[in-house]
Amino acid sequence: MSGARSERAVVLGAGLMGRLLACELAAAGHDVDVYEAGTAEAPGSAAHVAAAMLAPLAESAVTELGVVRMGSHALLRWPELIAQLGRPVFFQQQGTLVLWHRQDAAEATRFQQLLAATARDMPQLPGLEVLDGAGVARIEPSIGERFAQGLYLRGEGQLDNRELLSALLQRLDELGVRVHWSSPRSPADFDESLGGWLFDCRGLGARSDWSSLRGVRGEVVRLHAPEVTLTRPTRLLHPRYPIYIAPKPGGVFVIGATEIESDDMSPVSVRSALELLSAAYSVHPGFAEGRVLELCSQCRPTLRDNLPAIRWLGPRRLQINGLYRHGFLIAPAMLDVAMECMSTGQSTLAERFALRIEACRG
Repeated sequence: MSGARSERAVVLGAGLMGRLLACELAAAGHDVDVYEAGTAEAPGSAAHVAAAMLAPLAESAVTELGVVRMGSHALLRWPELIAQLGRPVFFQQQGTLVLWHRQDAAEATRFQQLLAATARDMPQLPGLEVLDGAGVARIEPSIGERFAQGLYLRGEGQLDNRELLSALLQRLDELGVRVHWSSPRSPADFDESLGGWLFDCRGLGARSDWSSLRGVRGEVVRLHAPEVTLTRPTRLLHPRYPIYIAPKPGGVFVIGATEIESDDMSPVSVRSALELLSAAYSVHPGFAEGRVLELCSQCRPTLRDNLPAIRWLGPRRLQINGLYRHGFLIAPAMLDVAMECMSTGQSTLAERFALRIEACRG
């Protein structure tokens, strides 16, 4: 961008939300500094571990309509955001396949009823197709007819989280953003009288400033299984531990995720690893010859109601947090709402998404 830059902006946190926001601010001409407690590889970021699925209809079984609307928005926005980056990022929109074993038919009925209710409320979402065994084999030939029934959720998608995080970092460098690694900061470290904007995107790093934040532990397995040819995210329903299998480039699969009410950041438990791997094997026996690349654990930043929020800390200070298990699904919507708040002090998109924008109360 030519010409003089406009006012300064500080972003706290260089996870997914922080990187997206810093890129948007810099592209708009702001002089941006990013402060991150960790390193460029972002091992402490929930986004580093995530499967990055974009499945608003599937997620409607466990969340509110506002999040579903944000997810529908993301399916349109991610291609636009990725197109601004200097290198390709894996993005696909080939739908979600949902499967279940015969003994879990009651759970499948409950799931389908929830999705049907969402479809009635949001008819603009792509449709849901009920499959028999032959239909499952048509959608994913490598599964064959091992499952008698399934659901196909058209139009849902995914991207490669680590490719995206890396491409965003490259874009920050191209835009001249100064990123300060291993430099934890809080809003209190910046004097409001100096002017400029401040955006707090620290996730769980903001717990001391946002008392209702908590961590929800999630565990994920990354496998290399080149003989398995699943072509789209596949979910296996189960009343206790439903899982997803997300295929990434190069024969890599992300299998997850547990959900435990704990901020424990210790390594993956044996029980969780066995549940995830045995469930994946039941979907496709080719996973038996896969190689475990990583057993990952992380805590998702979560607010009391499991919904995201934005709050004003001051006239030009915004906190963005609580993305929970929906980071990649809702980050574009959170970005666009934050930019509207910056521009006008309010957001019509937030009303559409039923997203809370509140004043700071600790």
